[in-house]
Amino acid sequence: MVKYVQLPLIETEAKKTNYQGQVIETNGLGNRLAPEDRVFHDWYRFVLSYPAHLVSYYMSNFGLKKGQVVLDPFCGTGTTLVEAKRNGINSIGVEANPIAHFASSVKVDWDVNPLHLTQIAQEVANQTLSILAAQGIDDNKKSDPSLLQGQLRTLSDEQERLILQDSISPLPLHKVLVLRDVLSTRQAERCYNHLCLALAKTIVFRVSNLHFGPEVGVEKPKADAPVIASWLGEVQHIVKDISKVYNKEHPTSTVLLADARNISQVIASLTIDAVITSPPYPNEKDYTRTTRLESVILGFVKNKEDLRHLKKTLVRSNTRGVYKEDDDDQWSHKYPQINEIARAIENRRIELGKTSGFERLYGRVTRLYFGGMARHLEDIRQTLHPGAQLAYVVGDQASYLRILIRTGQLLAEIATEIGYEVVRIDLFRTRFATSTKQELREEVVILKWRG
Repeated sequence: MVKYVQLPLIETEAKKTNYQGQVIETNGLGNRLAPEDRVFHDWYRFVLSYPAHLVSYYMSNFGLKKGQVVLDPFCGTGTTLVEAKRNGINSIGVEANPIAHFASSVKVDWDVNPLHLTQIAQEVANQTLSILAAQGIDDNKKSDPSLLQGQLRTLSDEQERLILQDSISPLPLHKVLVLRDVLSTRQAERCYNHLCLALAKTIVFRVSNLHFGPEVGVEKPKADAPVIASWLGEVQHIVKDISKVYNKEHPTSTVLLADARNISQVIASLTIDAVITSPPYPNEKDYTRTTRLESVILGFVKNKEDLRHLKKTLVRSNTRGVYKEDDDDQWSHKYPQINEIARAIENRRIELGKTSGFERLYGRVTRLYFGGMARHLEDIRQTLHPGAQLAYVVGDQASYLRILIRTGQLLAEIATEIGYEVVRIDLFRTRFATSTKQELREEVVILKWRG
């Protein structure tokens, strides 16, 4: 029988629940960064990322020591990797999304000279400001875009089709493209990637019209926004963090651009002592949309074929990433509990008369998701040391016609069939689903591989 555990609660002075070696967060506070966690993590971060102190808690709980290796097979923007490095633990991350892989790689690169980074950033800023001034644009004063029609740079038609309409207004986009191209002349500089990551964050959180809720969307357009000053501000955050650790010894951190279902192809056998990760949940969130704007502007996704290739390397968790040739659902056939849920979703669809193409895929994507996770858990065994401990942060879902999917419980059952020991399931937080009037659990499934 699976053991369920409620992690203990503690309030900080700021009245926010927070992990301090043995703590759990709840509801909306669950994914917020505590002030002490912003170092390195805040360079660029998914809105849906899990909190850094959750990683610290499990590294302590697992008793990880210097010289051991923690793996995050769905590393996103590097929360586990950064926290491992801060705690003196070696780490390996695997990520299929190129912009997230890039962000993780930069966030664990602490060997850049902060003075040189500042110098190059200021030179790039001055050159960009000079170009804009010659065009009659003052980055620090709001300009009237209508007076600049015909002069502003734009994305190609194909690039425009890849991003959300009105993701970024014409004048801020023009300034971003000028800055990007000036920056591209400095690719030989050791700090180039750090400058690019600062631009990625600036694009999304300072300049664009995007907002993030349950899904990424567009809010009231900004006719203009300071781009160069905002970018320099993000660079200075990076400089401040690196200045504290520059020229010191650190554990190793490796980030691999790969599919989490094929871990054994990129990581040697018997390498990993622990896994701490948060895979995608089975829902209708297209995770590639969250990073689409910066991916396109910085050239990580150039066309529809790039996007299609990216989606094919991800565990199928939403209907917008399903393809005819997908076969991960074959891995779910031996799990009757998965097939029961898929049938319940399909029966509900028929009962409600839902006939859209996406709705017809709800049952299939459920099988694909759990089949993909089964494939991942089977494959990753080869890389694990006997006795390796694993923590998977997952959440219940009811996105598919209100059929409840207990993700953590199902993942634990699959892991048991594959040969893992399910140690327990920790409750991370709960959230109320207005559509189903149910409390959905976000849990941490704790596994052990005995070899």
